[in-house]
Amino acid sequence: MKNLLKKSGWVNILVSIIFAIIGIFMIVKTDSALKIISYVLGGLFILIGLVKCIDYFASKGKYDFYNYDLMYGIIAIIVGLITIFCSGLIESMFRFIIAFWIIYSGLMRLSLSMKLHTAKINMWNVSLIFSIIMIIGGIYMLFQNGALVLTIGIIMLIYSISDLIESVIFVKHVDELL
Repeated sequence: MKNLLKKSGWVNILVSIIFAIIGIFMIVKTDSALKIISYVLGGLFILIGLVKCIDYFASKGKYDFYNYDLMYGIIAIIVGLITIFCSGLIESMFRFIIAFWIIYSGLMRLSLSMKLHTAKINMWNVSLIFSIIMIIGGIYMLFQNGALVLTIGIIMLIYSISDLIESVIFVKHVDELL
């Protein structure tokens, strides 16, 4: 279980680094960013989906009735393919996709901060602050109709940095959570 949690933490670190690169790219190259981002984001969803599917089949003998990795993997692959093949549509919906992802991640990090608090890990309050910042940033992106690509890039960069810090804290303290 510990290895699975650490692996999940390292995947989150990788995703955070990719989001940071995307955010920086959006800040520097605002004119061509959305087209390229839709392809990269689609590939990322497909990669995450494949990892989830592989994890599901690798642990098939454990009879975990609450293991939805296969379902998450298939959904992620479908979202990735749609993102790649419908990039024109995705460009107009890009803000919503990222906003929902950030809100979801913020809520997951909020849950993690409560678990860190229960485990009496001192860094729980930092985790709580970052999760609240992530949720607020996601909500801002969701409802701000005139959000510029630059603003989205900045919010993505802030999100990725906070998510990276959260993931490092998680990987570092996974032994204490078990």
